[in-house]
Amino acid sequence: MKHILLGSLLLLARHGFAQARVSSDTIAFAMNGQNNMYVKAVFNRTDTLNLNFDTGTTELVLINRVLKGNLKTVPKLYTTEYPLQIGKTTYTTKVYDAELTAQETDGRFGWDLFKNKVVELDYDRSLLIVHAELPTSVAKNKAYAALDIEFVKDLMLVKGAIEQDGVVNENLFLFDTGYQRTAMLDNDLLKEGGFPIDKMPVLKKVIMKGAQGNEIPVITANLNALTLGQYTLPNVPAQLVTTHKPLKNKNIHILGNDVLKRFNTFLDLQHDVVYLKPNHLYSVAFTDQPKKSVR
Repeated sequence: MKHILLGSLLLLARHGFAQARVSSDTIAFAMNGQNNMYVKAVFNRTDTLNLNFDTGTTELVLINRVLKGNLKTVPKLYTTEYPLQIGKTTYTTKVYDAELTAQETDGRFGWDLFKNKVVELDYDRSLLIVHAELPTSVAKNKAYAALDIEFVKDLMLVKGAIEQDGVVNENLFLFDTGYQRTAMLDNDLLKEGGFPIDKMPVLKKVIMKGAQGNEIPVITANLNALTLGQYTLPNVPAQLVTTHKPLKNKNIHILGNDVLKRFNTFLDLQHDVVYLKPNHLYSVAFTDQPKKSVR
């Protein structure tokens, strides 16, 4: 069976960060072939790393390979704060370990580095821009879908809707740029809403790997429609999961970057709102989209 990296879903505690005040900070990012964005960062003033910006986690996570041999100084995990420079800004963060992360990267950092800031993700120009406040033009622009953020145990959740055979469910989704696929749908939540899972054509069955290398059996099936604000994506190859949940006492779905990359994004972490506007990737094929047969 094919093994696919599931790069996020690591639950960590929420902490504050000390940082130098910068009104605006523009950082170039790259995208790998698995839909993960990453930036250059300098850890502890000595080590330049490729780090995935993962809104499904918090603080800084480095993979074991890097921790065991690639750093000039070995950090003390979980308890000690270290400087991390991204762009012109230096943050301080604790360090956590993981077995896996996004391809071509050494680890990942979470949304809370930018607490009380506004983060722009411009996929047209491959730029991550940290703003002191939301540009006034964004809130006034009706082309942006505005989604309220709900935080549960440091997880960033937004509302979305799914549709199959005329049945529509509106639920909370983890906003997870670290997850490489489209959407991971919680089987229990689907059953609660009477969602016709049996009407979703199965596309494939795979084993995904979690951040610690654990195996997660996943079915990929065709979802008629996924809606965020005023925008609806048809025929989304979504993942169905029964065993791995980001929250123990709350059933939620997960939005991954194969969907999120299609929108230029403003994360307003001052007012807890996400703004989404379609970009040049909006209509590109999904990673798991079935290939059309050639006759």
